[in-house]
Amino acid sequence: MSIRIQVAARRCAPAVIALALAACATSEPAPPQPAPLTAATPQQQVAAIRAAAGDGEGELAIQPLRDPKVEDLREQASRLEAQGHYADAASALDQALEIVPDDPALLQERAEAALLLGDHDQAETLARRAFETGSKVGPLCRRHWATVEQARLLEGDAAGASAAKAQVGQCAVAGVNRF
Repeated sequence: MSIRIQVAARRCAPAVIALALAACATSEPAPPQPAPLTAATPQQQVAAIRAAAGDGEGELAIQPLRDPKVEDLREQASRLEAQGHYADAASALDQALEIVPDDPALLQERAEAALLLGDHDQAETLARRAFETGSKVGPLCRRHWATVEQARLLEGDAAGASAAKAQVGQCAVAGVNRF
């Protein structure tokens, strides 16, 4: 029986080699990735995002009531980020998101943590999700789009970064005049 297997293996070997070579010959090389359009560090990018929010003075901004456990996790994440423990900060924010998964402020904070960890794809995804679930105006809205802009810059997408930057300007809405 082992002689039959050896004979069959010898007959199939040229076909297997030919198929392997054909597969190598037909695969196309991956297209080159565009170069990032920013030399900013992740920390500089997050600072720019937070600066884009502005102070919100005289502007409509919606602030929901927060669960105390979520607030504790947010504060913990903030302390960890300040100490440079970005992965631990992201983990604290992930725990908070398990409690309130569609909180736009938490999603935005987690997007910024993703940037600090070098994961600009996740940062953009989270920022867009935060925008979709949250208010379409105010400082938080500007942070969402500034995050998308930074992610697009890292992807080498000038048009996408420009479009996101234009959206930042659409987030400002004056507060209600009180007589």
